[in-house]
Amino acid sequence: MAVTATPRKLIVLGDSGVYGWGDPDGGGWCERLRRHWMGLPDGPVLYNLGVRGDGLERLAARLHREVGCRGELRRQAPQGIVLSVGLNDTARVGRPDGRHQLEPEAFLFGWQQLLREAVQLAPVLVVGLTPVDEAVMPFAGCLWYQQASVHRYERLLEEACLEADVPFLPLLHPLLEDPHWSRLLSADGLHLNADGHGRIYEQVRQWPALLAWAGLESRVARTPAH
Repeated sequence: MAVTATPRKLIVLGDSGVYGWGDPDGGGWCERLRRHWMGLPDGPVLYNLGVRGDGLERLAARLHREVGCRGELRRQAPQGIVLSVGLNDTARVGRPDGRHQLEPEAFLFGWQQLLREAVQLAPVLVVGLTPVDEAVMPFAGCLWYQQASVHRYERLLEEACLEADVPFLPLLHPLLEDPHWSRLLSADGLHLNADGHGRIYEQVRQWPALLAWAGLESRVARTPAH
């Protein structure tokens, strides 16, 4: 009898973007990827561990616990970690010139520390930030998200990944290259809508670093999107 190989397991830690908020059609880019991989005979198992409202500090606080209980089999642990968080940290509280939820210096330091810990657990990949529509701010009546801040924080995030030699997938500039990028956002100006999640899914699904981790490099050219 042939022995079935145990599939690789990937956990995706993040905020409402990972959770899939704003995409009632496909459940978000992460859920779309989970379904796509589930349809492949050798596709990895994906755990969506997105929590709405999470920032860097809250995600870091649950890293070890989430990784520790997703092994499925005794003495096994997930073989990969994707991190996608930071947009909530960019928001200014109370007014357009208020303090950030997490100041830039603390954001960079926090990412440096998180990556040092995460790479000890499994190979790590990081997904960047998405645009915001300033015209409809504030969000929830008290949070001002600004494009300039998102740019700054994504640069800091990329800097931390370069230092740690961790693969980084930028999202902000590729999305903003679309002249109609605001149509990818929900009415709240913060969360991606179904089209936005679909766009991110296509980028993540074809990300060379993730394909290499999953051992799916040969499939990307011949496997249609779902």
